[in-house]
Amino acid sequence: MAGQESVLALQEKLANEQRLVQLIDRIHSAKTLDTIFIEVQGELLSSFDAERMTLYAIDHDKKEIYSKFLALDAVREIRVPISAKSVSGFVALSKQTVNIADAYDAAELKKISPELTFDSSWDKRTGIRTTQILCMPILHDGKVLGVMQILNKKRGPRFTKDDELSVARIAKTLGIAFNNQAQMGAQRRGGKFDYVVAQGLVTQDEVNQAVGIARQKNLDVETVLLEQFKVPKGELGQSLSQFYRVPFMEYDSRVVPPADLLKDLKLEFLKRNLWVPVRREGHTIIVLIDNPQDLQRVDAIYELLRGQQVQLAVGLRKDVAMFLAAAGGEAQSKDSIGNIITALGEESTLEKETDVSGSDIDENDSAVIRLANQIIIDAYKARASDIHVEPYGPQKDTMIRLRIDGHCREYQRIPGAYRRALAARLKIMAQLDIAERRKPQDGKIKFRLPDGRDIELRVATVPTQGGNEDVVMRILAASEPIPVDKLGMLDRNLREIKNAADKPYGLILCVGPTGSGKTTTLHSVLGYINKPERKIWTAEDPVEITQYGLRQVQVHPKIGFTFANAMRSFLRADPDVIMVGEMRDEETAATGIEASLTGHLVFSTLHTNSSVETVIRLLDMGLDPFNFADALLAVLAQRLVRRVCVDCKEDYHPEKDEFEELAHAFGEADFKKLAIKYDDDFILYRGKGCQACNNSGYRGRAAIHELLVASDPMKKLIQTKARVADMVKVAKEEGMTTLVQDGILKALDGLTDLKQVKAVAIK
Repeated sequence: MAGQESVLALQEKLANEQRLVQLIDRIHSAKTLDTIFIEVQGELLSSFDAERMTLYAIDHDKKEIYSKFLALDAVREIRVPISAKSVSGFVALSKQTVNIADAYDAAELKKISPELTFDSSWDKRTGIRTTQILCMPILHDGKVLGVMQILNKKRGPRFTKDDELSVARIAKTLGIAFNNQAQMGAQRRGGKFDYVVAQGLVTQDEVNQAVGIARQKNLDVETVLLEQFKVPKGELGQSLSQFYRVPFMEYDSRVVPPADLLKDLKLEFLKRNLWVPVRREGHTIIVLIDNPQDLQRVDAIYELLRGQQVQLAVGLRKDVAMFLAAAGGEAQSKDSIGNIITALGEESTLEKETDVSGSDIDENDSAVIRLANQIIIDAYKARASDIHVEPYGPQKDTMIRLRIDGHCREYQRIPGAYRRALAARLKIMAQLDIAERRKPQDGKIKFRLPDGRDIELRVATVPTQGGNEDVVMRILAASEPIPVDKLGMLDRNLREIKNAADKPYGLILCVGPTGSGKTTTLHSVLGYINKPERKIWTAEDPVEITQYGLRQVQVHPKIGFTFANAMRSFLRADPDVIMVGEMRDEETAATGIEASLTGHLVFSTLHTNSSVETVIRLLDMGLDPFNFADALLAVLAQRLVRRVCVDCKEDYHPEKDEFEELAHAFGEADFKKLAIKYDDDFILYRGKGCQACNNSGYRGRAAIHELLVASDPMKKLIQTKARVADMVKVAKEEGMTTLVQDGILKALDGLTDLKQVKAVAIK
């Protein structure tokens, strides 16, 4: 009997060996990694005493491991960062085999690595509990090419040493196969113009012709394709980006290579070698080069920028040359920022050599005047809303940052010796006291751009640590109102705000934090009712948007001409409509309600978080609830979210977690009413990042709204000073969408994304 069992065991062992040999042949004969992931992976599992397995390959560019699997006839991808936080990521990072008896045993995980955790989200989605894990690196010549992960041993408390040997044998085979696939992939990558050929923009024969012409005329092939074969620059850039596996960057006149990055590099050397440090992104320096595979030049870049994090980008030779020209101040006006900072750098060096502290540098120095002017011009061209001048003492460079689309970006650095001269110059322009550096001051600059347009800047100076003085300037560019139909409101909100604006009297409020576009929205609504038969007065601080037909007044609180005083003056000037910039106090609010009850339509703004909270805030100010309820027509709360860049917008199928987060943020019950289901057709949108959006994926901003209409039931709640929750319930029943809901609807339409909505509207 025992002999018979040993024979059976031997036969089973031989059968397993045969299956293993066949599998090894299948792995070696696989034509692509996808074949190994989708077809061979399932067959491999049958060789092990386990319930599940996952094969991962490494993506060096993204520092991730990834796997693919078939789901409802569509290929899906899993990606895991290479880090010590996950089991598979840790194995890829450390090249160690991990054998765990229970994935949920935190103590066992901590023994392997203090950072190691188990992500249970996959278990929650599938309903399967992970227990044992055997995870092994896939190596070739000591280099990690992937990870093999076996889960849940069928027999026994944990994977044994024999199991590890079996997995190691397959892992070794996979290492050879993955290496071969990588080499074949490099060969398949072919030429750097394959993308434009595949897109049908040129044929391979035309590319060959372009190569011949380029050799004859001593040009680069890209220039010939652009000029003679009319290949669009963006498509050519995409082709280069795919081939070199780095971002493509076009020349942008608004981007000047920072002077501090170039100070230790000779311009002639950069021109000869055709590369240039273009800008900083956090702690990384972006270096533009026409051929990121030229090892000699790339080695020189890393050597000269030693100690710095470097990210290569590919560009056309002409564009690299133009960036270098901008850095050298060539082919530009003498007031280019590059020229001015170079001049300042030279003067700063001279100051140090002559042992001058920098306090003797005159704010009326021509370079300082040119610098202050150019900062404002460049900020306006870059669509910045704010300019931040941030000094760090005489020894360190002064940082200048711009806020564009709600996010700050570094613009330039100037020598620290000029920090006080620049601050003094900006204070002179704002008519502030330059001798007073101990307390904050605020003022305004009226500035004329080179094209003759006038802009206004609101200036605030703040003394900071170390005897420094920060200057923050908000650009208030005079502009035309946006038509109310173009504000991006939902149909219900647009209809109701128009209905409220058509009323002969009452109070309409627009609320939100500073910089949320309240004034823009009010001017759009005023533009809708701006007819010859209506007399409209506005009191603003400052007047940013001008409209023909409106009588606009700028208030001056310093001389006692406040919003409340302006409104009382308007009541004696035969108005039909009054717009007051802000209800800052009870006096202004009470005067506004009085005006609305005496037959005038009143518009105003308030700094509150939501439409319902506005009602409570005004009642808390001491307003009479009956008068306020009678006067109120509508409260519009709004925020600005960053728009997904239209030039690089792409759709994608999100993970179930992201869909569930969307539904939870919208409100489960309300989301069900939208009848949106998570299936293979469900898509969201994101920006890949391109030249137009500075590789951020966002360009411009859009508004999200929450409109509370003062219906009869709502007026009754206001009169009784009801709770916020009761008001919100009634408002929703009457069709109000909250800020978050409005934002999510716009994310579903591809205007923005949930990340941006969360940033501005979710507490």
